[in-house]
Amino acid sequence: MNIFLIGYRCSGKTSVGKSVAKKLGLSFFDTDLELVKEHGMNISEIVSRRGWNIFREMEKAVIKRACAFNDYVVATGGGAVLNIENVKHMKKSGVLIWLKATPETIKKRILQDKNTKDFRPALTSKGFVEEIEGTLLSRNQYYENAMDFYIDANSVGINEVCNAIVNKLSV
Repeated sequence: MNIFLIGYRCSGKTSVGKSVAKKLGLSFFDTDLELVKEHGMNISEIVSRRGWNIFREMEKAVIKRACAFNDYVVATGGGAVLNIENVKHMKKSGVLIWLKATPETIKKRILQDKNTKDFRPALTSKGFVEEIEGTLLSRNQYYENAMDFYIDANSVGINEVCNAIVNKLSV
């Protein structure tokens, strides 16, 4: 069984995913990092050169490949759940856990993250705060529909979120 972490950008999927994988003795896979490795460009460059539609197709191929793994923790891109095929593939091969964070938490983390420019291209033409609030609002239903359960990823550290996931999985 695989564990898929879903959620908005900077909700902690990569950091928490590595921690969960280590704690459970599983392998870790990050779909965004795999895309960067495969295509020799960061996410912003891929989107700038090829557009969002092509990026989403590339992402779909990586997710489908990850679904063939066994005993992996997979950190997905924030928009992975927008494609119903991605969700179906992930559901067949594991459990989907939504790392749920508020716009305030996400804003704070994005501003602190030195990789934001390379890995998190603008999703809309709106301002920074408006984009986070609007995109998160429009995606919440996708996360809710895809998840098996969610973990509150606000104002707690990586270890606390990791432990909450491990505890929930062992029930």
